[in-house]
Amino acid sequence: MPDAPAAEDARRKEFTHRREGKTLVPLAVFAVNDRFRLAVYQGQISPHDIRIKYKQKSPNGTWSRLRTPKHIHWAADVMIKLNEDRAQTQAFLEFLIRLWNRTQGWQSAEERHRALDMEQLLADCRSELAQFEALSARGEYSLRFLVLLAKLLMLQEKTNRPDAWAFGKLLEELRQGKDIFRIVSAATMRGR
Repeated sequence: MPDAPAAEDARRKEFTHRREGKTLVPLAVFAVNDRFRLAVYQGQISPHDIRIKYKQKSPNGTWSRLRTPKHIHWAADVMIKLNEDRAQTQAFLEFLIRLWNRTQGWQSAEERHRALDMEQLLADCRSELAQFEALSARGEYSLRFLVLLAKLLMLQEKTNRPDAWAFGKLLEELRQGKDIFRIVSAATMRGR
């Protein structure tokens, strides 16, 4: 079994890619579980912005190409979970709304660097991960992947714009059980 630094280097290499003639090396790579890997790159909107990519293992054991998660992907999975276990998913959404309300964007590269650690990102969510773990069996995404992705999207939005509203509005629309048009509109950021 490779040591932790060697495994980390291998994951970084796996997620290094070229875009528009530039080599992009991830700031951090998270082996979320045996089905999902997340990578975080320097973004372009602000000095502390991040860009998020992930890979997912298919049932035949191969890894997907790099994917950019969108709010709509996250929302679709939560809608499946709502359909299959409304009470648990509603409680999960209430937890995420509380998390959204207390999330602050990064103010420095050092702050971002310290925070881009999977254990650090999940530190204040341990009991909720255990409480809602049954939701991992519903939908496409595991709960651990959803929480990490949600936290990264929250931090990304609030770092680039302290008065960000998109992810918070999406959470609220999902919690309130709005019609699919309003949820998709919130997820694709069409209108306020």
